[in-house]
Amino acid sequence: MEKELVIVLDFGGQYNQLIARRVRECNVYCEVKPYTITLDEIKKLNPKGIIFTGGPNSVYDEESPRYGSEIYDLGIPILGICYGSQLMAYSLGGSVKTAPVSEYGHTEVVVDKNSVLFKDVEVDDKSQTICWMSHTDYIAQVPDGFKSIANTPNCPVAAMENPDKKFYATQFHPEVMHTKEGIKMLRNFVYDVCGCKGDWKMDSFVESTIEQLRKKIGDGKVLCALSGGVDSSVAAVLLSKAIGKQLTCVFVDHGLLRKNEGDEVEEVFGPNGHYELNFIRVNAQERYYKKLAGVTEPEQKRKIIGEEFIRVFEEEAKKIGKVDFLVQGTIYPDVIESGLGKSAVIKSHHNVGGLPSVVDFKEIVEPLRMLFKDEVRKAGRELGIPDYLVDRQPFPGPGLGIRIIGEVTAEKVKMVQEADYIYREEIAKAGIKGLGQYFAALTNMRSVGVMGDGRTYDYAIALRAVNTTDFMTADCSEIPFEVLQKVMTRIINEVKGVNRVMYDLTSKPPGTIEFE
Repeated sequence: MEKELVIVLDFGGQYNQLIARRVRECNVYCEVKPYTITLDEIKKLNPKGIIFTGGPNSVYDEESPRYGSEIYDLGIPILGICYGSQLMAYSLGGSVKTAPVSEYGHTEVVVDKNSVLFKDVEVDDKSQTICWMSHTDYIAQVPDGFKSIANTPNCPVAAMENPDKKFYATQFHPEVMHTKEGIKMLRNFVYDVCGCKGDWKMDSFVESTIEQLRKKIGDGKVLCALSGGVDSSVAAVLLSKAIGKQLTCVFVDHGLLRKNEGDEVEEVFGPNGHYELNFIRVNAQERYYKKLAGVTEPEQKRKIIGEEFIRVFEEEAKKIGKVDFLVQGTIYPDVIESGLGKSAVIKSHHNVGGLPSVVDFKEIVEPLRMLFKDEVRKAGRELGIPDYLVDRQPFPGPGLGIRIIGEVTAEKVKMVQEADYIYREEIAKAGIKGLGQYFAALTNMRSVGVMGDGRTYDYAIALRAVNTTDFMTADCSEIPFEVLQKVMTRIINEVKGVNRVMYDLTSKPPGTIEFE
């Protein structure tokens, strides 16, 4: 039985993957597609519903991405969000104009509780709920057959509907956490408008993926890129369940891991570990340091690390004989952030955008490619992977290479490893729970300091900690000041070459969680 599908058509908005993520929270499978997908391709996908994303353009500009009226004749329910709402209004004969007053951030929106879109949405005594706005254009007049179902003092059509056609639109962003009741609105759309039943469950994903891998690989030999992180660990265990000893897991210690991490990975997955895997550890620290010498640009560092990553695997493959497949732990945010359709490339991931054009394998297999991070963790639990590994905080594929601003050297790696170890140790001692991600990074800033009676001119460490549920948006964590003070004191006293410690308060957006 084919699973239900809702598709998100991307018009260049930065929240495209977040929309898909929220729909999947409703147990409905959702994929992001570029707006350039054809109507025939949409028909073949046979989606239960379509969601238009936001985007940076104005719908009345000639070069703006859009569909003709044909997409509205498919008989498929559509939800437009932000630019998507304006596109729907404009395409169907309504009017979109530059707003007299732009709206950004938390906004009180009056909603019509009689609309199916706002069923069970909690409101105050003025029928208001808090939503997240971000627009300079607005719908001045709804198309024929539509009516406004939400408004603000500056936005007369904060949402609209044509229930007969099953078309709905919101000027605000229901997918972001700042919209208090947004998940209910999306749930109402996929269940009550699209008629979905919610068949996207992780147990069925694990079972079907194992079967698909067996069928695809047959009796072929497989190399798995194992970093010890959540994604590659889950991918490795999936493969081991599917094909057993046909799998060889190669762990590349590129010298850009956290302190003691290489030994910890070997302890878990090596010959004396928990899993029946062929395990090879490649110590390639010096090789990476040489390749990265003099390189300061973040994208170039990522691509060098990705290129070398593949080359190491090609070499290992030749040592063990003919290898047919390379398995990587690529996940869905990696794919989207590396550029999908008209979305901006936020950063090239070593598993995706950083791949060289020629790879000496028949095929690269990415069993987690369509999963978000929390879905990967759910899959890991279904596979029986221990919680301490499944719940491990994310670590980027390029490792400390992108937590060292500027040139990467063995000396700098040592600094950031020691500082990061102290930070994580003190967080654990303080019993602080619930942090999405926290780490130390080495800036390229040097400043004058005084240690003892002597002048120093050393580096500054930046500490980062964020709260997040999906790693697509994040807020700075409020670490107790006394803990930060203790971390600062220990780093300056114990890490040679560091004389200053700073705490990063930036949220995502506008920043990213990592520094590069």
